[in-house]
Amino acid sequence: MSAAGTGRVLVVVPTYNEKENLPRIVARVRAAVPDAHVLVADDSSPDGTGRIADDLAAADDHVHVLHRPGKAGLGAAYLDGFGWGVRNGFDVLVEMDADGSHLPEQLPDLLARIDAGADLVLGSRYVPGGSVVNWPRHREVLSRGGNTYVRLALGIPLRDATGGYRAFRRTALEALGLADVASQGYCFQVDLAWRAVRAGLRVEEVPITFVERETGTSKMSRSIVAEALWRTTQWGARHRLEQLAAVVRRHPARSDAGHQGSAG
Repeated sequence: MSAAGTGRVLVVVPTYNEKENLPRIVARVRAAVPDAHVLVADDSSPDGTGRIADDLAAADDHVHVLHRPGKAGLGAAYLDGFGWGVRNGFDVLVEMDADGSHLPEQLPDLLARIDAGADLVLGSRYVPGGSVVNWPRHREVLSRGGNTYVRLALGIPLRDATGGYRAFRRTALEALGLADVASQGYCFQVDLAWRAVRAGLRVEEVPITFVERETGTSKMSRSIVAEALWRTTQWGARHRLEQLAAVVRRHPARSDAGHQGSAG
């Protein structure tokens, strides 16, 4: 598939100790969408992933490397990658894991929805047609439960707001106010989806197959999950208070009448 219909596409792939996976994932992206560029955002991986990325970039002018000074988290890596992409004139920016859990062969499905007018397309495990392969049962229960909580707490219709396979129009990213994003992991993904919904952007979900990594180790931790729950609760509470305040502003007479009746 060509990316010409969507404009210039940049796939941002954060890495930390992914030397076994990186060459394979880059090759698969380049095969799935030959016109797309890949930006490897490496957090000074001790295993030499950054050197491998440099070798890939030297052999392919569609591969680029952003060397970051240390392990600063997934959210920070994506934000740096987005900034690099915007400065270099890319029209669509894609999030993709390096470990093979996000299938590059499904990237054309995300880009097709961008081409059809979506501002943000989420690769979703939990819409009809989506699936998870080789995940322990407790991980899937945690993920599904977390997404249900996000949907109820924030009042958004998204089935997979925590997923990390997604495509943004550059104009959408520019509308999200990324300068004050400080969240990481699952929470980073919820944060950006939540901002997009609140900004009135067109957000769509397409089914994907999520495959558990075969090599390397997961970067998921209890602290990342706890951050997501805590921040989502805060955002949800603030959102409900804002809704309540809006109702009071729209109907001040009812509020005043209620106070007068109590005083009588």
